[in-house]
Amino acid sequence: MSVTVLLVDDEPLVRMGLRAVLEAQPDIEVVGEAADGAAVVPLVRQLRPDVVAMDVRMPLLDGIEATKAVLRSVDSPPKILVVTTFENDEYVYQALRAGADGFLLKRARPSEIVHAVRLVAEGETLLYPATVRALAAEYGTRQARETLERAALTQREQAVLRLMAKGMTNVEIARELIVGAETVKSHISAILAKLGARDRTQAVITAYESGFVTPA
Repeated sequence: MSVTVLLVDDEPLVRMGLRAVLEAQPDIEVVGEAADGAAVVPLVRQLRPDVVAMDVRMPLLDGIEATKAVLRSVDSPPKILVVTTFENDEYVYQALRAGADGFLLKRARPSEIVHAVRLVAEGETLLYPATVRALAAEYGTRQARETLERAALTQREQAVLRLMAKGMTNVEIARELIVGAETVKSHISAILAKLGARDRTQAVITAYESGFVTPA
């Protein structure tokens, strides 16, 4: 089945470039475009995309507020991939905290763009750049530390969370720990439940903000 994508960016050339890259793939279909975050919720409800590739800075409604709106008002919301010019942008970090599943630089190579879309569509997180991990650690909070303490993760769950924070996929984690992929999924489900995290991205952010994991 194809991965369906909604492109949201106020620059027509950026949308055109992303569409050309993504639609060159047999398993990816761009189902719509928007020039501002204000149009995202109606389009998501109408088109039901798997992934929204969303610019973080837009004139009327930015990617942070648009992400919040989608997650707040849409049943079974799509994955949200923030697209940005600057990797150390605080806007990116705030979008991730708001619930985005990862981010992608506009200067990324075509293969990286395709990989990012497929990755988040599969339910993985995309927090590879060290700068985002550093931002999460910089904005560490007592609440995050208390959340992690209350979670009382087992040693194996702690090991899985550390590998998640490195940006590893389920398959890579399974290979590292020499366990089955289904076992990894079970551990991740337990981690999310204990942390009260909506998804992997939120769990990883808590890991960095609490100081449980530190940037390399």
